[in-house]
Amino acid sequence: MEERRKLKAVKLMAEEFCVTSCCSRNIHGGKTWEEVKHIAHGARNTTISLAKQVGLPQLVVVKYAAIDDSDTLQRQSEVHAKFQGCPYILRCYGDEYCTAKDNGRIIYNVLFEHASGGNLADLIKTSRGGAGGLPESDVKSFTKSILLGLDCIHNKGYAHLDIKPKNILLVPDLSKKRKRGASASAAFDAKIADFWIAKSSKQILAELRWEDRWCLEGTPRYMSPEAIAEHKKGPACDIWALGCVVVEMLCGQPAFSIKPGESLEDFLDRIGFGGESPRIPVGISREAQDFLKRCFMRNSKSRWNASRLLSHPFLKDHIPDAESPHKKVRK
Repeated sequence: MEERRKLKAVKLMAEEFCVTSCCSRNIHGGKTWEEVKHIAHGARNTTISLAKQVGLPQLVVVKYAAIDDSDTLQRQSEVHAKFQGCPYILRCYGDEYCTAKDNGRIIYNVLFEHASGGNLADLIKTSRGGAGGLPESDVKSFTKSILLGLDCIHNKGYAHLDIKPKNILLVPDLSKKRKRGASASAAFDAKIADFWIAKSSKQILAELRWEDRWCLEGTPRYMSPEAIAEHKKGPACDIWALGCVVVEMLCGQPAFSIKPGESLEDFLDRIGFGGESPRIPVGISREAQDFLKRCFMRNSKSRWNASRLLSHPFLKDHIPDAESPHKKVRK
């Protein structure tokens, strides 16, 4: 086994290990929007608000930061703009600068589509009381949407590198009519958001010459073995993470469990060097099991890409059958 490298730096976004800094709210509107409700303080000194576009009834989400703290937000906006027109990526309506009313500081704002359905993580927690995950019919629908978004991202020469339920937002599709007996989530489309650490293939290659190549970026529970052990980044990392998301949708539990008292280093070591693979839920269809196996090939070169997974039998049209309300995970 390759000698294990000691991490020189770690840039991770997991709730278990992440500490985020917050900026104070100092504006209540921009040139084209008025704040309706403060949502949260985000990472990297960013504030997130629900807003109304001036002169329009449409609600949007605005991420903003002081100009001195906006480098990462500006980069996210630039990357996001490359995928405009893809219906499976959260829409970005543009950016603007304005002056804070209380102290005169320059503020950078980015306007995004409002996902009234929340995010996939919250949906998983509330579905069936949080005991059994989502209906497999919903899992298929959301998985296909995510894959279509990833296919677009990868075809543009980028990798997202932080696919997880919190970064999958649910936007109502007014063209969808909820069928009798279908779940409430069936009327929503899943869209990929948050391109904080997305990278182009050129950036990934360039990093091979930088010291930063030894930095880990992403969320530990969804990181692939090669990202941890070999610091490899690319589209295959997104596919591994997608598999983890699908497991979580199916059974309501993460594909990898963090043991009580386990350190970040030990957890990463277990995935990257310990040969541990994600647990496959039992009680799901054979097609779903095979789909997950294609996502969880430890050799990234053997892992199916987004385009190939879109043709997998798991995602073909089907007639929902009686699904088990409680799915267990193989240990």
